[in-house]
Amino acid sequence: MDLQGLRDIDLFKNLDPVHLAHIASIVVEQQAKRNTVLFDEGDKPEFFYIIAKGRVRISKIVPGIGEEALAIIEKGNYFGELELLDPELPRAARALAHEDCILHAIAIDDFHTLLNTDRDLALALLWCFVKKLSQRLRATNDKVTAMFAMAQFG
Repeated sequence: MDLQGLRDIDLFKNLDPVHLAHIASIVVEQQAKRNTVLFDEGDKPEFFYIIAKGRVRISKIVPGIGEEALAIIEKGNYFGELELLDPELPRAARALAHEDCILHAIAIDDFHTLLNTDRDLALALLWCFVKKLSQRLRATNDKVTAMFAMAQFG
């Protein structure tokens, strides 16, 4: 993966070229045909993924109902990042190639080795993660607030 491709990913956009090069050095390309399961809920996490082509469906299996799609993630986005922060926890959802995909994968073990050898990169990435998780928490709070508001009138 080239440095500009990594810089286009919001998680990495503020990193300097040296840090981007370090990350690029551990990226491997994977291809996945439509309907290929990349991982299931409960699996041990192995990779963090960036979508170079195609779309990936993130879902949960609800007993008695079936698959409930949580998100369709498109080119230029990523998934599996929570497991970068806490690789001991199992996957929280299923990831399935919604269509033929080209993925840039980073092995979680390689990522942690890189962070342990480059403390400046580790600190820069931690701030990127904090900002992204803060944005997601705010969005979740807004959704929960809207659901409670709608429930009062329903």
